[in-house]
Amino acid sequence: MEMQITAKNLDLSTTSRSYISRKLDKIERHLKNIEAFEVVVSEEKTRSPDQRFIVQVTIQNKGTILRGEERGIDLQTAIDKVAEIMNRQVEHYKGKLPSSNNRGKPSIRTSTAEVTSPVDEEETVEEGPRIVKTKRFDVKPMAVDEAVDQMTLLGHDFFLFSNTDNNKINLLYKRKDGDLGLIEANK
Repeated sequence: MEMQITAKNLDLSTTSRSYISRKLDKIERHLKNIEAFEVVVSEEKTRSPDQRFIVQVTIQNKGTILRGEERGIDLQTAIDKVAEIMNRQVEHYKGKLPSSNNRGKPSIRTSTAEVTSPVDEEETVEEGPRIVKTKRFDVKPMAVDEAVDQMTLLGHDFFLFSNTDNNKINLLYKRKDGDLGLIEANK
């Protein structure tokens, strides 16, 4: 799979592109079934100079999504940080591969659709939070341990899945105290 490198708010030199490829090439050698490999590099005008450059990496491998984002004072520092994180995630993923009867089945497939509604000038705007984005994805049956691994690999605070133990939709979430919570939906 070819690595797709995209730059936002900056011009990315061929030297920088080759540095990104060299640092993240090891991941491609460890994961044989990469479906998509995206690297997004951007620069933000922030007050804190050590947060200026952002590198986001997203890898889809057999339906499993590995994602990492890091910031740095310069582009090279951010690339080094995200490469280290992605290598750790790959090691964790390789150590937690599902049993052979589940191999090849995607553990999560996402398709995002942003939903926005323009506000008419005559309408009054309601106060409080509003829904600005909606995501839809297929829910794969999996065990709670596998869901914990997926949530960790994605770096999210929650994960929605179908529990193979009780065939119900479950929501796994990270609690403020660092532990995990599980919500089981009743039908």
